[in-house]
Amino acid sequence: MESFTPSQRTRLRRLPARGSYDRELVAAILDEALICHVGFASDDGQPIVIPTIHARLGDQLLFHGARASRLLRAMAGPVCVTVTLVDGLVLARSVFHHSMNYRSVVVMGVAEEVTDPDRKRRALDAIVEHVAPGRSAAARGPSDKELAATRVMALPLGEVSAKVRTGPPIDEPEDMQLDCWAGVVPVALVPGEPIAAPDLLGAPAPPAPAAFARRTG
Repeated sequence: MESFTPSQRTRLRRLPARGSYDRELVAAILDEALICHVGFASDDGQPIVIPTIHARLGDQLLFHGARASRLLRAMAGPVCVTVTLVDGLVLARSVFHHSMNYRSVVVMGVAEEVTDPDRKRRALDAIVEHVAPGRSAAARGPSDKELAATRVMALPLGEVSAKVRTGPPIDEPEDMQLDCWAGVVPVALVPGEPIAAPDLLGAPAPPAPAAFARRTG
């Protein structure tokens, strides 16, 4: 299927023309974002939202952390995962119409714990590769003890929606003659020059900063 089927919870109601259920678009946004935010309700009903690293592997989102992590334990129940990429600041002639160009994804569902050791190692490799492509082959993988101390959760990409805004500001006709600059200020996440650890033992330099760049626009 090329598109996700919208559910009552993922069907966009506010500005639905900006919504999309296209799998390729959703995958691209999830793959570009370095972090996501996971929302859940605590045992006493308190809403909690926590930022964390994720990775997409096929039709699953992967998460990892300490076995005692409250977030990962909570993911065995209903959660809502959000990702947002800001591409530009939209400056209109009126403050009312200021906005941002963005790409976002919302995923809802219940995750399962990954317990098979081989599958778990593949998941952890995917998370490392999501952040720094090629790094899982360069660095030491987790030992059996480290693997046992790590919890990995997999959230199926079932209930999913994307929302995107692009383009210039949308001004009122009566404001078009105002002497006020209007347009878009592009925003991008740009990696800098790598800084070596002070105790480095002469290992080769990492790839150029461009190797860590995220796609933008």
